[in-house]
Amino acid sequence: MILISNDDGYQAKGINSLINIVKDYGDVLVCAPEGPRSGFSCAFSATTPLMLTHRHHEEGVDIWSCNGTPVDCVKMALAELCPQKPDLVIGGINHGDNASVNTHYSGTMGVTLEGCMKYISSVAFSLCDYRADADFHPLEPYIRDIVQRVLRDGLPTGVCLNVNFPKTPTFKGVKLCRMSMGTWESEVSKCHHPRGYDYWWMMGHYVNDEPEATDTDRWALDNGYVAITPTRVDVTAHEAMEKLKHWETQNFNF
Repeated sequence: MILISNDDGYQAKGINSLINIVKDYGDVLVCAPEGPRSGFSCAFSATTPLMLTHRHHEEGVDIWSCNGTPVDCVKMALAELCPQKPDLVIGGINHGDNASVNTHYSGTMGVTLEGCMKYISSVAFSLCDYRADADFHPLEPYIRDIVQRVLRDGLPTGVCLNVNFPKTPTFKGVKLCRMSMGTWESEVSKCHHPRGYDYWWMMGHYVNDEPEATDTDRWALDNGYVAITPTRVDVTAHEAMEKLKHWETQNFNF
């Protein structure tokens, strides 16, 4: 059984392309937001009542929408819709990349991390193309192969996969890579309304802070490769623990 969600909404071309790609591998349950929810990361609805709407059914595929966040969709599906624990949770296919620090903002990654936190093998797929009518056909053999491998072998506990595809008609291959460091600049655009008040749009321009590094997801995408980044739920900076260990023997000024 495969559970699918996204942050672009249940009507998006990306998620419907994904359904067609993976439905041969098992029963597919979709629970996705009723509209766009980009940038919601791992947010869930603590004060808003949630509603489920049944959208479509065909043999092996059941599609629901939820008025909440991508994470809400996964939680609701696991609690109310799944007849059994899924073998795989997939987020995507996202319209736009989720590489580098976008990992931390992405609702698509929110889906995948939520599945991972429930000890379910989980994968996110994203394409570096924000167009509503993006072409997902070049991704198909890669998605099929990755899904087959994960269903067969599983993933380590606490690890999910963040898979990003460049916007190219063909790919040079696959790179296993780390998340690159980057910065969003000029993130706020101020406007003035004719009725006399100011308002702002969240915009931004991404800057790769380590353009010379060849082991990153950003380098892979910029050079025509599919970037696969194993991503941990545990965000502990283990390498820093030894450096800070002496804090335990020092007095704090409480």
